[in-house]
Amino acid sequence: MRTALVYHEEMTAARLLWDDPECEIERPERLTAAVERLQQGGLEQRCLRLAAREASEAELGLVHSPEYVSLVRGTQALSTEELQALSGQYDAVYFHPSTFHCARLAAGAALQLVDAVLTGTAHNGLALVRPPGHHSQRAAANGFCVFNNVAIAARHAQQRHDVRRILIVDWDIHHGQGIQYIFEDDPSVLYFSWHRYEHGRFWPSLRESDADAVGLGPGRGFTVNLPWNQVGMGNADYMAAFLHVLLPVAFEFDPELVLISAGFDSAIGDPEGQMQATPECFAHLTRLLQVLAGGRLCAVLEGGYHLESLSQSVCMVVKALLGDPAPPLSGPMVPRHSALESIQSVRAAQAPHWTSLGQQGSTPTLSLSACSPEKRPSPVSPGGPKCQAAEAQPSAVLSSLLDQLSATPPVRTAVALTAPAAVPVLPPDVLRQEGSAPQEETQAWARLHEALTQDTAFAALGKVLRLLNGILEGQVSSGIATTPAAAPTLEVALRQGLSHGAQRVFCVALGQLDRPPDLADDGRTLWLNIRGKEAAARSTFHMSVPLPGTTGGFLSCILALVLPLAYGFQPDLVLLALGPAHGLQDPQAALLAALLRGPAGGRVLVLVGQGSARHLVGVLARVLHGEPPPSLGPFSMASPDDLQALAHLRGQLEAPWEMLRVAAPSGVP
Repeated sequence: MRTALVYHEEMTAARLLWDDPECEIERPERLTAAVERLQQGGLEQRCLRLAAREASEAELGLVHSPEYVSLVRGTQALSTEELQALSGQYDAVYFHPSTFHCARLAAGAALQLVDAVLTGTAHNGLALVRPPGHHSQRAAANGFCVFNNVAIAARHAQQRHDVRRILIVDWDIHHGQGIQYIFEDDPSVLYFSWHRYEHGRFWPSLRESDADAVGLGPGRGFTVNLPWNQVGMGNADYMAAFLHVLLPVAFEFDPELVLISAGFDSAIGDPEGQMQATPECFAHLTRLLQVLAGGRLCAVLEGGYHLESLSQSVCMVVKALLGDPAPPLSGPMVPRHSALESIQSVRAAQAPHWTSLGQQGSTPTLSLSACSPEKRPSPVSPGGPKCQAAEAQPSAVLSSLLDQLSATPPVRTAVALTAPAAVPVLPPDVLRQEGSAPQEETQAWARLHEALTQDTAFAALGKVLRLLNGILEGQVSSGIATTPAAAPTLEVALRQGLSHGAQRVFCVALGQLDRPPDLADDGRTLWLNIRGKEAAARSTFHMSVPLPGTTGGFLSCILALVLPLAYGFQPDLVLLALGPAHGLQDPQAALLAALLRGPAGGRVLVLVGQGSARHLVGVLARVLHGEPPPSLGPFSMASPDDLQALAHLRGQLEAPWEMLRVAAPSGVP
């Protein structure tokens, strides 16, 4: 995994030369603070450093008119008074004699990053740039933006590299209307933007920023606007937007390149956004996007005006790009009512254009007899209770994250095998674990099941216990183990996790693996069986669903059920077990493992039962190590039976598991 970092210190040259309270927040320190924090965390040193180049005027012309480029070029010779007068002709813009040079470097940095990723020099990367770009239009500067860096990069990818489908994700808190205008009639570019809107009262206060603006002509459905109508949106709201809007559409679109307009004024503490999402949330968002387009992802800085929040968020994105596990999300994972209203409106507007949204409707909430969300333990981190982002002060939240910016387990991924000679090729820094837990510990656990006393199963159990202990003690982030006795080994791993420090364990069992009948239903274990005979919620913490038979059905199961449950439960450990007749194809297993790295901070143990193809271990090792999963292949619609089963189960579970909701409950203020 090579992650490119593109930057040039000369982009700090432009600055405001007169008093303007509106524009003074866009200052050079935005870049220097981010770079310094990357250096302090040892992250810059792990990246492939590329010095930004200037974009040529021909490259700027991919998006902008010659007259506008000429006008900006002319600012180099203007006096301060002339610059101020020209700036006043635009909305929230200031020019400086260095603006033309800085803006060409910003656009050129985005181009360099795209070239590096699409030629294989890097797999992904981040361009730290200013001025930002997503408000800039064909012939107008706007909102601190001079040239539209991401739009230029997208056109360049199309023309130079013959990329046919590009996803642009704009998580800046302001609507990137410049990008929308450029691509609104182009079905080759899918543009997603969430933004503070407040029913049109927040800048840029455009009617076309609302959810019903879906594009024009052949581009209808390829503009996806998610307006936030209240401030205070947090981690749960952002994750719900990705799981229930962006990702279903993105998988159906099947991009060849992902570009992020990475504005961090949507993070906690920023005066523009007034939102509550913490920096680690952006690591999770990045990891979710890395499963698309073979991992070809280019992030380009847009806004972000609280220097500490900005710099920590940048670090979290870079850590995710490097393949590091994302820290667990803090705060209660319950989407706000206003966020669900926005999600509901955008899904309704987009449903005619996307099969994945048209097939998934909100279901009536059904009663669930053993349902008591109060039984779920409150989230607890190793250092004590997690911060509740919606109530915490930004300074307290940000200071608590400092240690996590450079924290990485000594071993990211380890593999324990019963037949080492049959191992496929693994990434060079994946550890092949040879040792086992102490004999006495293994014997004690083996007494639970006679099958575990058999020689091969006993040896495999010892390796599983040692690997699991390494994960629980923070020595290893994630691991894979093979076993001839999947069901009893899974039960031991679950009980070992609970008895050795894990507060909550999320167990995803595929195939013929039943939940232990005497397992306490006390909220510490969430058990989901995929490939069950029917969709059923036996309690709040025990459910099963059939394995869907199409890519669309499988994706709906993962995005609309598995991940909302996982993020809502906030586990300390994820156990993924592939038992007899699990039915997953290698790409499906890889995608599931990759996505389950997120909820528990990367602490995932995958148990692979006897009979699975041995090369599956290599595929799983690569995704747990941070590489993107292989493509699922062409999108195919979910079957009516699969949709009915999923809708039935979600209808039973929406009350206790609010991350499952795709609409605001009626009658709730």
